[in-house]
Amino acid sequence: MVTAAAAGLCSVTVVILTKNCYSRGMKNFIFNQDVGLLVFRLAIGITMAFSHGLGKMPPSEQLITGVTAMGFPVPVAFAWAAALSEFLGGLLIAGGLFTRYAAAFLGFTMFIAFFKVHAADPFHVKEMAFLYLASCALLLFSGAGKLSVDQLMKK
Repeated sequence: MVTAAAAGLCSVTVVILTKNCYSRGMKNFIFNQDVGLLVFRLAIGITMAFSHGLGKMPPSEQLITGVTAMGFPVPVAFAWAAALSEFLGGLLIAGGLFTRYAAAFLGFTMFIAFFKVHAADPFHVKEMAFLYLASCALLLFSGAGKLSVDQLMKK
């Protein structure tokens, strides 16, 4: 299933890139904010989904215990929410589908990771959570850009 999702995501990306390259010319393609957002989304989304989220699916007893220790009500549900926001949210961000919603949920998860889970850690330990939080803020405010499934659905 994961391989099929990644293959589908790559196919959509190639179609969007090819369409944009031929319709606008190579110079406009290279110096284009939307291409930059696409590369950014792919890097952030795929890294989050497969380096962080996939390992949390399904939530382990250790994750559920950690959520319980933080004082969240219904820790199993919040553990699932964190795992899904990292895995599914990463895939959605990479594909540019419901990007602002995915960035909001993932951003909340990274906010908790930065300010609660790693609160006592030195900055170099919690730096990754901060960078993902900042990335989610960028996507929340900017959106996915024109080279995304969100944009295709608007047409």
